[in-house]
Amino acid sequence: MRVAIFGAGYAGLGVARRLERSLPDDVELIVVDESGEHVVRHLLHRGIRYPDELAHIRLPLGLVLERATIREARVEALDHTAGVATLTDGETLSYDFGVVTLGGDPEFFGLEDVAEYATPLHRPADVDTIRDDFEAVLADGGRVVVGGGGLTGIQTAGELAALARERDASETVAVTLVEQADAVPPGFDDRLQDAVGDALESAGVECHTSTTITGATDDAVTVADGDPIRYDQFVWAGGIRGPAAQDGDRPTVPATLRLGPNAFALGDAADVVDADGTRVPPTAHAAIRQAGVAATNVARVVEHRLAPGGFEPRLERYNDDEMGWLVSVGDDAVARVGPTILSGAPANAVKTTVGAGYLTSIGAVEDAVAHVQDAVAHESARDVTPQ
Repeated sequence: MRVAIFGAGYAGLGVARRLERSLPDDVELIVVDESGEHVVRHLLHRGIRYPDELAHIRLPLGLVLERATIREARVEALDHTAGVATLTDGETLSYDFGVVTLGGDPEFFGLEDVAEYATPLHRPADVDTIRDDFEAVLADGGRVVVGGGGLTGIQTAGELAALARERDASETVAVTLVEQADAVPPGFDDRLQDAVGDALESAGVECHTSTTITGATDDAVTVADGDPIRYDQFVWAGGIRGPAAQDGDRPTVPATLRLGPNAFALGDAADVVDADGTRVPPTAHAAIRQAGVAATNVARVVEHRLAPGGFEPRLERYNDDEMGWLVSVGDDAVARVGPTILSGAPANAVKTTVGAGYLTSIGAVEDAVAHVQDAVAHESARDVTPQ
């Protein structure tokens, strides 16, 4: 019997590491991933200012998986009924159970000109492109427009503004965050939005809320009910859609995360409805926690399939427990821990702890130590007063 996991992000890696321990030895476990590495995406924005840190958040799967067979390939299509995945160059892979954790792709909402002119922050290569383009803006002056005021957009704008300040270019470089909702990040409580708004203002980021981007040219974004906003660099963080292998869809799955008799789906690749009937936002925290539920359920279904008879196994149900939120804003951060809103040094400490804790949890202990050391070094450098 073969269990195939498609994608090795937060959800996929979490499922794979658990199934390595829980599946019978004679069940083959295979992980299919386009890049062959696990990327800690909630720290990806750090590479804009600190490119060396990318090395600590890009982890070869061979270092964090022990038993699973790793197949480096792009998934083009999935047929769970037939148990066949179509991979790069038309190759196929058969499987008995599939776990879809392919993540999401950038959503441009049909704005083809935005897709043409903007760079999304989605993969490590995008970080290199954003940083290289920003170097030209730093040299010549100009404006960067970041489309989308969710967590990714806020963190990207904060890093760009901080880098401009470090290069003494704050007077010649403008960073503008554009969001169609009336506050950033949208959908959060007022206290958190107020704290994030204050942090963005202190960082020097201009926020244009209640502003909907409707298109783009090579030097301006067009907006509803307003004049075009000229730019020298355009970064997009406007949301996600389902992966190409699912034609951009994010199928709805119940709290058991079961997509069908032979498949489970979770993380950004699915629209998860939890045990309370609430649709779960596509976040790293949710994907990490869903992985535990999915792995338990896959193991139970496999065990039942190997030894049929009796009732169908009882499946665990995912319940979203929003333990808190964390967003970086350049050198600052804002965190909600329970009912408490933190900013400044306490929030930065939470940020470092969360990053190191996740790296440790997936077995990347040396990278976790390096992450902490980098954070301490950057904080110390900011505390040094020029003579």
